[in-house]
This record gives sequence, structure tokens and C-alpha cells, in this order.
Amino acid sequence: MAIFKGSGVAIVTPMKDNLEVDYDKLEELVEFHIDNDTDAIIICGTTGESATLSMEEHRNTIKRCVEFVKGRIPVVAGTGSNNTATAIQHIKEAEEDGVDAALIVTPYYNKATQKGLVNHYSMIADETNLPIILYNVPSRTGTNIAPETVAELYKTKKNIVGLKEATGNIAQASKTMALCDGNLELYSGEDGLVVPLMSIGAIGVISVIANIAPRQTHDMVIDYLEGSGDIAMKAQFKALPLVDALFSEVNPIPVKKALNLMGKNVGSLRPPLCEMSDENAKVLEQAMKDYGLL
Repeated sequence: MAIFKGSGVAIVTPMKDNLEVDYDKLEELVEFHIDNDTDAIIICGTTGESATLSMEEHRNTIKRCVEFVKGRIPVVAGTGSNNTATAIQHIKEAEEDGVDAALIVTPYYNKATQKGLVNHYSMIADETNLPIILYNVPSRTGTNIAPETVAELYKTKKNIVGLKEATGNIAQASKTMALCDGNLELYSGEDGLVVPLMSIGAIGVISVIANIAPRQTHDMVIDYLEGSGDIAMKAQFKALPLVDALFSEVNPIPVKKALNLMGKNVGSLRPPLCEMSDENAKVLEQAMKDYGLL
């Protein structure tokens, strides 16, 4: 049984004026997503500014999210690190705190070899009973998980069940699925490639745009999965200008700006991230208006 099918939101971490985590606002966002048919909450990922959360904040944010969701939809916790021991600590804590699955990004900066990646993920998988989604985003980590490596992990570790595919390389994704006999739980990590990846077997998306368009993102995926590919394709095309605007600066700078434009008041970003430029913010605001969000 899949962890989830549909739209999983890579949810932002709202901040107070003093840049402390705003848990009250996080609860509001969780309710907003459940009310708008989001299929899973992905907490403390890249979009959630996990890199600038302390260990204590990281655990508490995940724990509070689980409390807010109350079992209504799956909660997937970002538990990756470039230190294998830290990743193991994160996933053990997340399991204790009641998450449904873990999303584990490739080690960043130290650039493990493919053998190192197998060892890293295998060591983590051996320390938990949680289902694990690998997260491949080489544009941010500097490391690519080769299709053969994904297949080896999928076939040798029963709790490594999925992949968030954010390489932008559909040929690589297709090879990965082929090596996994089409059974890997594949999630798009690119909001502009959701429908193309579903054509090779993806069952959903872990999405940035879902922060501001949750129902539309859910509907696009479900339409495709239920056989209305033409409707899903049109939804994908409609979203492309907004997707471009949401990635005109490094994520999550634009999506936090977008949420604030919608009156969600999620606060600012922790350094070294900074506020969006006025020029790009104007383009984003217009794209939101054109999409029907403002």
C-alpha cells in the first residue's frame, strides 16, 4: 500500500517576527491543507527550511505537525542529513513521534559515491521500521542517486519504498522505474513535470505549489490517476507560469512571499535566505493573479 497517492505539500515552516517557529500558524496551515484535499503533509523538508532549524526545533516541528494532523492524512518527515548518524537520530525521533514515513535527501556537500549512498541509506533503513522515500535533488545537494543505486536499495531494503524525483531528467526517472519493475512509489519533485512523470508510473507529487494551490494540485494528480489525462495535462500547462515564478529565486523564498500575499502571514526566512527582490515579486504577484489566487 502506497504511503500516499496524490498531492503531498512540502509545507513551509512559518516564522514569528523574531524568526522563532510559529506553531500556531503551522496548525492553521495544516487545517488549510486538510480542508483543501491535500493528500499528505511533508514537514521539515527543503521548503520547510530544515537546514536552519536546530535539532530541537526540527523534532518539535515534526512532533507538533503530527499532533495537528491527528491521523487524518499521512505525515512524512524530512529526516535527511549529510551525517549518517544525525539522519539516524532524526528518523528514530520522528518514528517515536508518530510520523507515517520519512523523506531522506541525499547527503549534501560531502558528495558520497554510489557505494557510499548505498551504505548511508542502508544504515538508516536498518534503524527504523518507517517507510522511506529517497529524495534525489542533485541541483541542491551536488549528488545524484543513479538508477542502479535506487534499484539496489529498493530491492534489498524492504522499507525503502519510494523516490522523490527532482533531477528534471525524465530519461533517468524512466530507467529507475524500469530497474524497479515499475513498482517503486515514484513522486515528482518538480511541479512542472508532475503529469509527465505520472506517464511513467508516478503516483503523486511532493509539491511546492501546493502550498498556495492545494486543491488544484490534488485535482490534477487525481484526474490523471483516474483516467482523465487530458484534464490533468491542461492543469499542468496552466500552472507552468506560476511554477516558473515560484522558482525564480531559491525555494522557499518565493513561496513564502506568495503565502504572505495571500494573507497567510507565514513570516520571513531565516538567514542566509532573504526576502524576494521587488522585480521578481511583481512577476510572482501577476502570475498568482493570472492563475486565480489573487
